[in-house]
Amino acid sequence: MTQPLPYAVDPDDPRAPSEQQWAQMSEEERARVVAMLPADVPFELFMPEGDRHRKAKSKAVEALDSFFRRIGRRVYVSSELAVYYPAQPRFAPDVLAVVDVDPHERDKWVVAQEGKGLDLVLEVHVSGDVQKDYEANRRRYAQLGIPEYFLFDRTRGRLYGWRLPAAQARVYEPILPQGGLLSSRVLGLELAMEVDRLRFYVGGASLPESEELIARLESMVEGLVETREQAEREREQAEREREQAEQAREAERREREQAELARVRAERERDEALRKLAELEAELARLKKGR
Repeated sequence: MTQPLPYAVDPDDPRAPSEQQWAQMSEEERARVVAMLPADVPFELFMPEGDRHRKAKSKAVEALDSFFRRIGRRVYVSSELAVYYPAQPRFAPDVLAVVDVDPHERDKWVVAQEGKGLDLVLEVHVSGDVQKDYEANRRRYAQLGIPEYFLFDRTRGRLYGWRLPAAQARVYEPILPQGGLLSSRVLGLELAMEVDRLRFYVGGASLPESEELIARLESMVEGLVETREQAEREREQAEREREQAEQAREAERREREQAELARVRAERERDEALRKLAELEAELARLKKGR
């Protein structure tokens, strides 16, 4: 018979257990509590703001996830994932990143279960309450100990960044731009505005977005096809030249044979003429002797 849990999840305000409550639970009880925490994000936490909001988030996640997979760095990147800090109201950032963890798929992020909190949050503002992203979220993420927070205000075309100055600090300091770029120590990348979109940079080069990667791959495929077709054309040309050379050698061989036959025939005709001449001379000499 399943024992009742020592912790109840409030369906109207679901929260993860406090650190003390979590420490007192068994592994089986912890798993059951985590399973009870909703993975869905209620409307008040996730208010759709149209395509500009959706595309900015998806492009950021795709660019970061693709880059870290290519370089083999273990960074978990997600969007609008329900996040549960101990005894705190759940929230769902537009983009989140956690370094040095297995980047497998998740339905939610429970800090106590994962063993660490978020390392970076990126919010995209298009419409709605501007103070929520500029003030409330900035205070909240700092108090939770999230090392870096970036805000991409797409409506105003601005990008802001804040960082905790120390591990135990709970008030952000602004990240000052260098050469138009905001550095992220967490990601080891730089962020900047490019026209009306957010781009990530490494070593001065921007990380390609999915459309750009597809275009590059298509260009590479087209180049390989053209190279293969050019090689096939060159092979066919070489084959034609080889056949022509073989035909020329064959014609030359036949000419040599014909010339040799002509020479032999001429020698035979000469020898036959000499023989007949000798016979005539002998006959003439015999006739003269008989007179």
